[in-house]
Amino acid sequence: MKLFHVSEEKDIAIFHPRIPTRKDLDPDKGLVWAINEQCLPNFLTPRNCPRVTYHCNETTSDEDRRHFISSQSTMHVVAIEHKWFDIMQHTILYLYEFDSSDFYSLDPGAGYYVSEKSQIPIRILEIRDLFGELFRRHVEVRMLPNLWDLSDTIQQASFNYSMCRMGFAEQREL
Repeated sequence: MKLFHVSEEKDIAIFHPRIPTRKDLDPDKGLVWAINEQCLPNFLTPRNCPRVTYHCNETTSDEDRRHFISSQSTMHVVAIEHKWFDIMQHTILYLYEFDSSDFYSLDPGAGYYVSEKSQIPIRILEIRDLFGELFRRHVEVRMLPNLWDLSDTIQQASFNYSMCRMGFAEQREL
């Protein structure tokens, strides 16, 4: 299994465990975070880019698939707001690949894995064309003026989903 950490920083030699900010995790246990390859597209955007992402799983209904995905050849969607289009075109990301042996699954649906030990990447990949990388991975990219309606709706559907950096999203329309 391939595990990655995605960053806009290009020269990270070692990843040390950090205390998580999430309230549902042990505040005394530092973690190194990684993402599995299936969920990697959720992080192929600029760090602070708000996004709604979802992908099919074994329980995804045919009705949801027809309603929320535009092509039979697509299983994954990444939606971002219009204002992030230009930023995304000019962002370079670095994928730090880890040896997976020290990691354990924290959230299978989101693809999150963590390690309590410092990690040295086994490989670093540079991605200069984020849209091209998403398309290469057969991800449908959606551009929306506002993510909130999709966020509310997709949480009621039968996909695995993730809402990232929504604090940076446009305000909800009233």
